[in-house]
Amino acid sequence: MASVLLTDGEQRATLAITRSLGRAGHTVYVCSSRARSLAGASRYASSDITVPDPLARSQEFTAAVTALLQQRRIDVLIPVTEAALLALLPLRDSISHVIVPFPDADTFRQVCDKAAVASAAREFGVSVPRQTTLQRPTARDTLDQSEVEFPLVLKPARSVAGRSKWGVRHVAEWDDLNQCLDELPPAAYPLMLQQRILGPGVGIFLLLWGGATVAAFAHRRLREKPPSGGVSVYRESIPTDPDLVNRSVALLERFRWHGVAMVEYKVESATGTPYIMEINGRFWGSLQLAIDSGVDFPKLLLQCATGGAPEPILAYRTGVRSRWWWGDVDHLLARLRHSPEWLALPPGSPSRWESVVRFLTLWRPGDRYEVLRSSDLKPFLRETIDWFRGR
Repeated sequence: MASVLLTDGEQRATLAITRSLGRAGHTVYVCSSRARSLAGASRYASSDITVPDPLARSQEFTAAVTALLQQRRIDVLIPVTEAALLALLPLRDSISHVIVPFPDADTFRQVCDKAAVASAAREFGVSVPRQTTLQRPTARDTLDQSEVEFPLVLKPARSVAGRSKWGVRHVAEWDDLNQCLDELPPAAYPLMLQQRILGPGVGIFLLLWGGATVAAFAHRRLREKPPSGGVSVYRESIPTDPDLVNRSVALLERFRWHGVAMVEYKVESATGTPYIMEINGRFWGSLQLAIDSGVDFPKLLLQCATGGAPEPILAYRTGVRSRWWWGDVDHLLARLRHSPEWLALPPGSPSRWESVVRFLTLWRPGDRYEVLRSSDLKPFLRETIDWFRGR
């Protein structure tokens, strides 16, 4: 059995990895920039260690993690967030005695670049939303109003840059676009002005290793935070679309990828066409759903990284649903506090009353709570305290 260090203990993905590897018998250490982290509260975590924030203090973060690798005699290091991976992957040569089951830093940066992913996706016949890229703030002066179609999505080409992180903004008209561009700093560029695809979000989750597809999984988003599109708070396992899986694998192989990755799509309701949104070359927030459905990605990744040859898992239980309770509460509060126009909801979205009724359906066959587990209660209690404290 291996000793494993996980970063970003405040993340739900880290909690899912902790539970998976801890149940498998591995010794799991968790570090986080927060004292008393979510994953660190799990019964499967051997320790909960505080380290600097990888985004705001990356050099101090890498120094602290490097020291932990020596002190705890770590066999495997699994950075969880994009910020942690960007900070730690360049150190691979100096920590060669530790297994880091991800590609090199340059490859990881390429898959984080949404513009590069969109360009590569076209090579494999994957539909890409219409988009314009603004390389620098002054480029907005060259925009032709007649060529910009609304509604659109404004997003950085890289979600993490330098010491900051920017999210997605939905823009309905020209004045909204100008206001958003006024608010964003130069470091947020390059920016993508992308056609807004109206339809459900679908994720294709993969583990590639040694030229083979070790695991494949798919889910669809049922509710998100914010409600117009963001982090899934309620989602369901669905059968994989073989063609979409093959195209996703080909796209990842184009980047010479190995390890876990999520390829995110939006399926246009009007046409049924899947449009690629981005690749996340790391563990994802809804990881627990895949594990509950029978695809234990953390366990499989560790087996691959330590020389094992697990049997590929390409079939799993469908119709399993996972609910992140406090994220779902936030979804409901947003629906109650704001109008559909303020939230930029697409046509056909549930009304406020329908949202209340759906939220109050606390359980139906196939449902699982993501954080709340009777066998491991402390993470949910810690998350509840943090929610009321506004963390």
